[in-house]
Amino acid sequence: MRMNEETFLKVEHLRKEFDLKVSWIKAIFKGKKKTVKAVDDVSFEIKRGETLGIVGESGSGKTTLGRTVIRLIEPTSGKIIMDNTDLTKLKGDVLRKARRDFSIIFQDPMASLNPYMRIGKIVSHPLEIHNIGTKQERKEKILSLFEKFNLTPPEEFYNRFPKYLSGGQRQRVVIARALITNPKFIVADEPTAMLDVSVRSQILKLMIQVKEEFKLTYLFITHDLAGAKYICDRIGVMYLGRIIEIAKKEDIFKEPLHPYTKILMSAIPIPDPNTKREKLMPKGEIPSATNIPKGCRFHTRCPFAKDICKEQEPELRDIGGRLVACHLV
Repeated sequence: MRMNEETFLKVEHLRKEFDLKVSWIKAIFKGKKKTVKAVDDVSFEIKRGETLGIVGESGSGKTTLGRTVIRLIEPTSGKIIMDNTDLTKLKGDVLRKARRDFSIIFQDPMASLNPYMRIGKIVSHPLEIHNIGTKQERKEKILSLFEKFNLTPPEEFYNRFPKYLSGGQRQRVVIARALITNPKFIVADEPTAMLDVSVRSQILKLMIQVKEEFKLTYLFITHDLAGAKYICDRIGVMYLGRIIEIAKKEDIFKEPLHPYTKILMSAIPIPDPNTKREKLMPKGEIPSATNIPKGCRFHTRCPFAKDICKEQEPELRDIGGRLVACHLV
């Protein structure tokens, strides 16, 4: 399927459902299995060289979406078209070779680094898997990246174990590993969530720097709206497995349209103590993905819900150049 030259990634009606594990007795007497609809009919596009942010509460499906897009998790249905190739149709060696072109930065750098492997070995692992370069060429490439990422002296970091690195240094190693095969696309799954505030800005600056240098396209998953504003070009808001609003970051922050987006924006702290912002509060907690409410899935918590919201689920439609799923807009 050919796409617009500007479009790098196109996701169409993507779904990911997990079977809910129950005891065999319950399975016999309750009959039909329950499923968790982690990603439920999600469609979006990312332009070449763009950073699309995905924001939302914990449990909204952000991480599952990111991992499904690069097939770390197999989708239940839908299409993932990256650079005119449908990833959902790739298998075996063809899929393995395609993985050179995309990578992921995990949320917890300590959990994603093998504590029994030296840093140099960890970063060289993707090169070994894809049989790229000789042993000496791999080492030179890694040392060059370490120098660029301020992991100096690089020879010393090459032989260290992860436990001897700070949180910021570990995340730089994780980014280096993601870039080592020269990918075109990176999923960044809350890459600054586990870091001190003082280190977050350094990592975001590094990500912007390498994006420009390596000509990357990002899917940036976060719950930090300030970070999203800093690094993203557009922002998609996700709630209970679906994207409910997508717009340019300027439009999202200036005038959010969906009630859930308005609530998220009202929670952002204002640095001026003399300026007060009305805080909108949702009712209760996010419902279970095994029992999604009828109609608009946000109506059980929405302070503006109407009768139609309880009966009919709104479609994601174009409202003045931005996509919104809300009956009230």
